Amino acid sequence: MDISRSDVVLSMAGHDKGMLFFVLDTDGVYVSLANGKERKVEKPKRKKTKHVRKLPRPDSRLTEKIRSGEPILNSELRRELAILRREINVSTKEGS
Repeated sequence: MDISRSDVVLSMAGHDKGMLFFVLDTDGVYVSLANGKERKVEKPKRKKTKHVRKLPRPDSRLTEKIRSGEPILNSELRRELAILRREINVSTKEGS
């Protein structure tokens, strides 16, 4: 599993299991995660890569900002993750 900056991941373990996060940084073993609400950009969550699962996500302006190191806002993270959550819920309901 190759996780890099700006990827969207799903937490698979811990008290935040089932939550979506953006990857702000990675060193191969650990990732720094933020979602703009519980984990803000200023204090990201550090988690082992084996405890997260990468989700497919098309590039957006926010992913480009994260990759380039531009400052990002917590509200931008919340907005993008809310859109992704809606897409996931719609696809799971249609597949049922």
